Amino acid sequence: MGLIIAGERSGVGKTTVTLTLLASLCRRGLQVQSFKVGPDYIDPMFHTYVTGRACRNLDPVLTSETYVQQCFADHSQLVEYTLVEGVMGLFDGVSSFAKDKEQITDFASTAHIARLLNLPVLLVIDCSRLSGSVAAIAHGYRSFDARIKIAGVVLNRVGSDRHLFLLKEALQPLQLPILGVLRRQDNITIPDRHLGLVPTAELPQLNTLIDRLADLGDTCFDWQNLLPLLQTSLPHPRLVSGVKPHPRLVSEVVLRSRTRRIPHPIRIAIARDRAFNFYYQDNLDLLQQLGAELIFWSPLVDAELPSDVLGMYFGGGFPEVFAQQLAENTSARQAVQTAILAGMPAIAECGGLMYLCEQIIDFAGKVWPMVGVLPTSAVMGERLTLGYRRAVALQDSLLLPVSINIYGHEFHRSRLTSTPHQPLFETYRYDCEEKIGCEGWGCPMNIHASYIHLHWGKSQEIPLRFLQQCQRRD
Repeated sequence: MGLIIAGERSGVGKTTVTLTLLASLCRRGLQVQSFKVGPDYIDPMFHTYVTGRACRNLDPVLTSETYVQQCFADHSQLVEYTLVEGVMGLFDGVSSFAKDKEQITDFASTAHIARLLNLPVLLVIDCSRLSGSVAAIAHGYRSFDARIKIAGVVLNRVGSDRHLFLLKEALQPLQLPILGVLRRQDNITIPDRHLGLVPTAELPQLNTLIDRLADLGDTCFDWQNLLPLLQTSLPHPRLVSGVKPHPRLVSEVVLRSRTRRIPHPIRIAIARDRAFNFYYQDNLDLLQQLGAELIFWSPLVDAELPSDVLGMYFGGGFPEVFAQQLAENTSARQAVQTAILAGMPAIAECGGLMYLCEQIIDFAGKVWPMVGVLPTSAVMGERLTLGYRRAVALQDSLLLPVSINIYGHEFHRSRLTSTPHQPLFETYRYDCEEKIGCEGWGCPMNIHASYIHLHWGKSQEIPLRFLQQCQRRD
């Protein structure tokens, strides 16, 4: 079957509860596949670190409802236990969205994914500032949508035995199972900064933290009732039948043409270190399935590009945090610049885009030289740019043909000092026709540099187009 961890709102401790469950399951030697609802990169890093298996994102905006179902089925059937971490509050999705004449007001929410996958929900409630009111919260969430099965609740941030007594007393009439109780923890804290949690590669004491979570998990959950919910059915869990992806999520995201594998392996340099680590595992898998050999390297410490590569991929991350170290590695910056100016294809998303600029100006106003192939600078600021985007390709580019519509996600606190003369995209808010502006650099023609993160899903034409451009240099 499998289980979804949901919150009654953001900040209630979904990630802590999820990691506690994963750590305890793995300590028992059990195989578990995790998933994350939404476009987030950092929470999946923690899942992957704990389980040793790549966490998969379930996001029907960036892919489709059908892709979400297929991704879950493909990966969950390979393991004993399956756990999905939700996003925000249980019913928090994008604005009202019409699908087959039905209004979906919680599209891409945790509840939406629970319905698509026919999975029960474990509701996490932050009890730090309530006692008897917990019953009203639990009752409301259980009764709001009859299609959602609330399997039980986890009471988080419980202050004392007396506090727990009051919570249990309030919930007793509902006959809703309490499947976990987590006391307030002072020694279990995951640090965060301007874009969320600090990634795993920057936490030297992470193993100690995971051990503490496993210790907590061994004692705070009702494992007798939880394990059957987490256990993967064989064959894989029954998915909801008759679900068809909305036309906007098919005709415009899935680029329709015959795909084929590149006949000879193409070596692609993937920047992966503490500065660049935002990648959807499905994207990397697609590259490999189409014939790429992925060569990981570090712009922070490696002096040169890997040998014999024909293309480059710079994911997002935190180049602003490591701007000094990136700037001081002049040989790597020069190698990237030389390769791009010589025509090597390069994908650069968000943090990767910033690295290809002339400079990064950090939060303190310090200026750090970068690769310099884009005639602009990235300036850090307090303003957060966040949200799903519909993007219309304004030109034929490294990844996309002109006029195609794609869906992506932005999440950054930097801005560019100048805009391209020939931008890649005209962008709109995902859930309405409100135009945001133009963005993305595609000049020289061998670059795709944009703030918009793309999940390629089953759109094999996107990575195939990239690999074909790389192949022409062979």
